[in-house]
This record gives sequence, C-alpha cells and structure tokens, in this order.
Amino acid sequence: MIDTTKLKDPQTSGHQSRMATVLQVLPAMVTGGVERGTIEMAQAIVEAGGRALVASSGGAMVHELTRVGAEHIELPLDSKNFFVMRKNASRLTKIIHQESVDLIHARSRAPAWSAYWASKRTNVPFITTFHGTYGAGNPLKRWYNSVMTKGDRVIAISSFIAGHMRQIYGVRREVIRLIHRGVDLFRFDPEKITAERLVKLTTQWNIPDGVAVIALPGRLTRWKGQLVFIDAIAKLGRRDICCLLIGSDQGRVDYRRELERRIKQHNLEGVITIVDECNDMPTAYMLTDLVVSASTDPEAFGRVVCEAQAMGRPVVATDHGGARETVIEDETGWLCKPGDVDSMARAIGKGLALSTGKREAMAKRAKDHIRKDFSKEAMCAKTLEVYNEVLSLDT
Repeated sequence: MIDTTKLKDPQTSGHQSRMATVLQVLPAMVTGGVERGTIEMAQAIVEAGGRALVASSGGAMVHELTRVGAEHIELPLDSKNFFVMRKNASRLTKIIHQESVDLIHARSRAPAWSAYWASKRTNVPFITTFHGTYGAGNPLKRWYNSVMTKGDRVIAISSFIAGHMRQIYGVRREVIRLIHRGVDLFRFDPEKITAERLVKLTTQWNIPDGVAVIALPGRLTRWKGQLVFIDAIAKLGRRDICCLLIGSDQGRVDYRRELERRIKQHNLEGVITIVDECNDMPTAYMLTDLVVSASTDPEAFGRVVCEAQAMGRPVVATDHGGARETVIEDETGWLCKPGDVDSMARAIGKGLALSTGKREAMAKRAKDHIRKDFSKEAMCAKTLEVYNEVLSLDT
C-alpha cells in the first residue's frame, strides 16, 4: 500500500511500512528555473518524510540535490532522439521497479515522453508541470508538446499558462492545478545582504556614486526585450542613471553585438552596460532603484519580477503573461505595453520619480505581496498536496 501520509507529515504514518518515493525527471541539472524548482521540491519531499529521486543527464546542480537529501540517477534524458527517448522509457521502467517508485513528476517534454511511456508500462501515477507556452507551429510539434498535458494532474505555473493549456490543448479544468512558482525568501531577503557583498558587486560593475540604477536581468535573447529597453532609455534622455543588462548571451554573439551597436547608436556607452551573468542576484537587486522585465513575448511566470519585489524593489514589466498576476499596478510596480518604447519609457520614468516615502511604501507592499502569495514554501506545500491527491487515487 502506498503511504500517502508520509508526504503530509512523517509523524502520522502509524503502522504503514514504506515512505512514498517520488521520481522527478528533467533534461539536465544546469542553471535554470526548472532545475531550481526540482531541487526545492526534492527537499520538500525529503522533509515531508518521503524519498526523492531525480533522473537527468547530470550537471553542476546535482550536488545541490544530494545536499538536500535527494538521490540523482544519471540518464541521457536531455536527448530528443526518438530512439533514445524510447530507450529511456525502458530505463525508467527498470528504475521504477527497482526503486519502488510511487509517483513520477515530469518537467520537460523529451523526458516527459519517456516517463509517460514508463508510467503506462508500470501503472505508476504520472503528473507534469507545464512550464512554458512552447512553440506549436505545426501538428508534429503540437503532438510533441502535448505530453505535458497527459498527467493525471497537470500543474500550471500561472493562470496565463492554465488558460493556454485549455485553449491550445483542450486540457480539462478539473485536471489542472494552479501553483505559481515560488521565491526562496531565505535567499531573497534584504536583511541578509551585507555591505561587503554590495561593495564587491558595485566595484565589479563599476557603478558610479549618486546615480539611479536600473537593471534588466535575463539571458540575452531577443524576446527578452533588451532592444526595447535600450530604446526606452534613449527616449528618457537622461544620463544621470546607470543601466545594467544582466545576463549571458549563451552563445548568441550576433545578438550581443546588435545590442552593443544599439547602445552606441544612441550614444549610451556610459549609461548602459552589459554585465553578463550574475551569481549573486539578491545583491544585484539591492543595488538597483528599479528592475525591468521587458519581454516582448509573454512570460509563463516571470521569476525576475517576483524576486525583485521580494527584495523590496519596484518593477516595470510588460503587460501580458504571468506579470499580470504578480505586479500590483502603482503599488508594487507598473505594467507597460509589450514592445512599446514610449510606454516603457513612461513607466521607467514613474519609477525614477518616486519620492522617498512612496518608495518605502512600495518596498513594504512588494515584500508583503510576495511573502503572502508567491513563496517557495507555498509552492512546495501545494505541490505536495497534488502528490497526495494523485497517490490517494491509486490506493
């Protein structure tokens, strides 16, 4: 008998002999929101008295899994080759039997197909988290994406994603569970940022004294809207500010050069700087007066917007996708029209014009807002509830 109570409270298991084992599958354990969510849930499973397994092709974040008490199984789940995916299904089937897996949680399409086939062979419950809109330009791609809707329960990371699943894939409402992504409030805590950390990053990025700092965090890719942001800063016509594009180009060298050309074209070399990836984002947020998310395509959730608010920073975000659910207009930030330079410039102008009192009030409101509705703890607790819901169907 599957011990569902172990995922609720390890003290209430009574006579039952085995804790529930949850297997999460994803392509690799590299830097990213999916990987971070996997680790957070693995820790929640262990703390709830369960056993957490994670299968992936490996990566730098595997050591974080082991640190929270999870077990990693290395498989080539990052492959999109159909024959490798079928082979992975057989490998997962074997693991499910050997490790007495009670529940499979898939977070990405290629490994989800392998896990789905394995779940059918073993009759083990299967759930998915729908992390993005995914491209669906042809029937084959739509079929490939559809595996993320085949779970006994499908977790949507925002209402926007829940609506997308219903509209594009016809997912029934009763199958969907809305669980927003959560911010790690232990890490993103303004009180934990030391002067040493601030000085280190200020020096590294050569931030001048006495100027307002505006940051746009996000990998350098066109849909993140860096070009719109650059044009909006040019529209403001101010040089008493420091603007930071924080993110790696991940090999998109041509796009990075295009950004550099646009900065030069507007004569903003001393105003806007590309600072590459940052390993201390809490401190980066603390250095800023305003954080911008300029995505031209809808964000499935929008992690940056919530992390910045958790650090008490006002935000500007584009008015679509998950940002509509996480930004409270004129209380924690402002929404602007996607791809609209004038609209973004006006919103940034509002952020720069805040009085000290208004800024402090917004900081408190933003922090309270994230603590109440978008914490990692809430995300993990709601996901455990889904696990128990599905496990109870099988008892």
